[in-house]
Amino acid sequence: MPDTDVAAESPDVLAARIADYRAPVPAHKGLLARLGPGLITGASDDDPSGIATYSQAGAQFGYAMCWVMLFCFPLMAAIQEISARIGRVTGHGIAGSIRLHYPRWLLYAMVGLLLVANTINLGADLGAMAAALNLLIGGQVRVYVVGFAIFCTLLEVFSSYQRYVAILKWFSFALLSYVAVALVVQVPWGEVLYRTFVPNFSLDTDYVVTVVAVLGTTITPYCFFWQSSEEAEEEEINPAEHPLIDAPEEAAAEFSRMRFDTYLGMGYSNVISLFIIVSTAATLNANGITDIQTSAQAAEALRPIAGVFTFALFAVGIIGIGLLAVPVLAGSGAYALGEALGWTTGLDRKPLDAKAFYATIAVSTLVGICINFTRIDPIKALFWSAVINGVVAVPLMVVIMLMAMRRDVMGAFVLPRPLWAMGWLCTATMAVAVGIMFATW
Repeated sequence: MPDTDVAAESPDVLAARIADYRAPVPAHKGLLARLGPGLITGASDDDPSGIATYSQAGAQFGYAMCWVMLFCFPLMAAIQEISARIGRVTGHGIAGSIRLHYPRWLLYAMVGLLLVANTINLGADLGAMAAALNLLIGGQVRVYVVGFAIFCTLLEVFSSYQRYVAILKWFSFALLSYVAVALVVQVPWGEVLYRTFVPNFSLDTDYVVTVVAVLGTTITPYCFFWQSSEEAEEEEINPAEHPLIDAPEEAAAEFSRMRFDTYLGMGYSNVISLFIIVSTAATLNANGITDIQTSAQAAEALRPIAGVFTFALFAVGIIGIGLLAVPVLAGSGAYALGEALGWTTGLDRKPLDAKAFYATIAVSTLVGICINFTRIDPIKALFWSAVINGVVAVPLMVVIMLMAMRRDVMGAFVLPRPLWAMGWLCTATMAVAVGIMFATW
């Protein structure tokens, strides 16, 4: 890699280096091939636990929550792009960058809390997938929990990196089942459009708490770690690519790709969330069902109202996206812990070359299984996961924003002002949301 200190170069010299660079003309790629960390991260955000939150929003408040997804999109896209930039510019994930530039106690506290929250969420997702399969075909829920966990772990540990990424991309299309659900039930699309673009604010406590829950479900710490680490790994496994701080001439093409991937991925995530809200508003809320605790409960409630086909689509979506979300939850925790402790990390590594990294994935998934075999109330467990994510999210976002503006971290690629402003707006919004969460506890 070039040893030039990019941070110390004058703007004219840097501009000349970029101007002289002639990027190789890439072979034509289809849409799916151009997508990667952004699509997978966005889809994983609509995990079974998230589906439960969006279902509750639609069931309790009808179409009044549609505007929240439009409001979330630019905030979510901005913080995810910033996380991706850190990974692509530095060649390190967020935990690795914090390790190099901030006190270890801060790093260990954030990573430890992230692991706890991820594991609880992972266990809840396994339970939701198993419950959905039970609704479809009957059988033993606990057997399904173990089966899904083993399948996800084996696939994540033993698949080649490129094949595994391709599999995760295909799993992301399971979310289209919620588009199908919305299209087969009676939806007043004029009202949906109005409610999406004209916010309906209310100071009612339940309404405010639900808005906070949707924000907390949509903008989550594990997504920051996963996308940043995946961008770093994509660069590492491609010999033609380098960290941008060492090869600034690659920046224009990489930032363009990253923005396309991130904004499409986050847009896809939020559109699907909107369709879940719309579907449950048109069916459950319209028929007086306003209390939904789990995604499987939402699917079951749809059966007598919208028919077996709609119920089956909803349940299949829970299983399909769970197969993507469970590995992302386990993997993001393993990346964070591995980078924090200086381990060899990466899904491109063979199991024996990154034993601690893969062991973390396996142990997290095992603990997730155990949660489903205890007397722990899954709803209470998810509540505590939300609390922990709230504790982690705001200080983590502050650190991300500070790192992204440090020249000793990002070299010449500190954030442009519009992205800087949107990133801080997202951080402030989450700070308010977390404050409300604790105030209404």
